[in-house]
Amino acid sequence: MKNNIGERFIIHSYKHDGSIHRAWDEAVLLEENDSYLVFGNEKTKVTESDGRTWKTKEPAIIYFFKDNWYNVIGQYKKDGIYYYCNIASPFVIDDKTIKYIDYDLDLRVFPDGAFKVLDRGEYNYHKAKMNYSADIDKILKYELSNLIDLARNKKGPFAKGKVENYYQIYKEYKARVK
Repeated sequence: MKNNIGERFIIHSYKHDGSIHRAWDEAVLLEENDSYLVFGNEKTKVTESDGRTWKTKEPAIIYFFKDNWYNVIGQYKKDGIYYYCNIASPFVIDDKTIKYIDYDLDLRVFPDGAFKVLDRGEYNYHKAKMNYSADIDKILKYELSNLIDLARNKKGPFAKGKVENYYQIYKEYKARVK
């Protein structure tokens, strides 16, 4: 089922055991195609699994992939675009809620193209605690490698001008709905 550009969604991130990890109260659909959906948000309320809440500080463009085990968030900061990439299951949409399983491993890509893999310890802890299968472990490591290649080669969400273009669309949408 196709969604409408400008529709508002919420985002729920879960852990492998089905427990809620984190929730965002808004994401505006900017594009949908056969491979991914792109959303925008800014100053969005985030609720942690323990009930704590906070608001995002900067505008974000979020890519959710239909067949890849990651999602990518382009964050606008004063000194450039930073990418925060979650190694995660492909998403599902249930009643205007984007849902996915967060598998702890993250990739941080800096404006100069440098990157760092984050949370390996958390990944290993949850892998043992929640009994990730050998197949899941293999998929996640494969997808992390693919994501690093995309970042290195500035392809997909990392391509020059991609996030900026979606951010323009988001700003125009927000100006229309005020």
